[in-house]
Amino acid sequence: MRLRRGWRCWGIAWGAAVCPWLAVAAGGALAAPFQKAKKEDQTQTLQLPRELPGAVEGDTRRLAFYVTPLSAKGLLSQQIRNAIKALERRAGNGTILKIRAFVAGPGDVRRVRDLVSEIFTERRKPLPSLSLIRSGGLPLEGAQVVMEAIGLSSRPLNPNGLAFLSGQVAVSSNPLEAVEPLMAQSLGSLRQAVHAAGAAPGDVVRVTCFVSSLGNAVALRALVEREYPRAAVNYVQPQRTPGRGMAACEAVARLSADPGPLRTMPAGGGAEPGQSQMALVGARSVVLTGTQVSFGFEPEDARLAFERLRKQLEQSGSSMQNVAFVHYYPLAQSMAAQIRVARQGFFDADRPPAGSMILFEGLTSMDAGFAVDVVAVK
Repeated sequence: MRLRRGWRCWGIAWGAAVCPWLAVAAGGALAAPFQKAKKEDQTQTLQLPRELPGAVEGDTRRLAFYVTPLSAKGLLSQQIRNAIKALERRAGNGTILKIRAFVAGPGDVRRVRDLVSEIFTERRKPLPSLSLIRSGGLPLEGAQVVMEAIGLSSRPLNPNGLAFLSGQVAVSSNPLEAVEPLMAQSLGSLRQAVHAAGAAPGDVVRVTCFVSSLGNAVALRALVEREYPRAAVNYVQPQRTPGRGMAACEAVARLSADPGPLRTMPAGGGAEPGQSQMALVGARSVVLTGTQVSFGFEPEDARLAFERLRKQLEQSGSSMQNVAFVHYYPLAQSMAAQIRVARQGFFDADRPPAGSMILFEGLTSMDAGFAVDVVAVK
């Protein structure tokens, strides 16, 4: 039987050859698995997050202060991204120099460090220094992170410099005592410190209040915001189960007169013993460090943490003698006692820096006893 013309190629194929179009199709089908395997065999290198700087420098007169809004939406990573976006919006064309992040809940606090590095690198922006602390709670159910930031504005905001006011601590032996009276006491001492610095309530640019309970957060917020309506305000419960009732509010305020490079005022009010009540900074530049962590629980571990801090400041062109304000983040009273002993060998006892020492829930490492960060003049 004679094949029709349209089927000649099939007839030849059965005999010996392969049609050109069939060969092409078959060749492509045979080659595809090899090409796919070749692509799958390629090794992909993951980009590691860039390390954040231990310290950054900023112009005192252009420093701006921000606190991110709280959100209960999403898991920790999403809340971190939302907080960073909020900082970027508020900073506008300015630069974020320093972030202090408080993380509540079971999430991995180190995720903040990784995402800050990742996002700032993607945006091709300078990396900020970072202080990273686990807290007991935040004043919104489901909120896992709040960030305070110090930015560099495109224009002068503080022509005469800044006052850094120590945390004004009011305590009660009863951890279940209502916090409102303690908050009122802390704010009363802070009011006196603001006045002594030569500033007015409207000059206060940031207030951070640490409280043993956030059970009546609305009333606490009303107390603070009524007195400092222009300030960026933050509220943090440092420990989930505190051993005492406590309220401690610290602040930063613009000065009305230039105080010189650095001037501290003696302890008083509710300031921690061994610290100045406030530090008045008129120096052109300040150094803002991230947290230095004491790894271990022995006195030598505490001393080594201060040694690392000293080296960091010297690398940045400052020194321990030029420290204006210190944040201490001990995890137990025993660690706070170690801090009080260790710092005597590093700070001038006659002119100690201002600061705050509050017990917190945790840090970035399981073997951490405390952390410390500073503001120093340059």
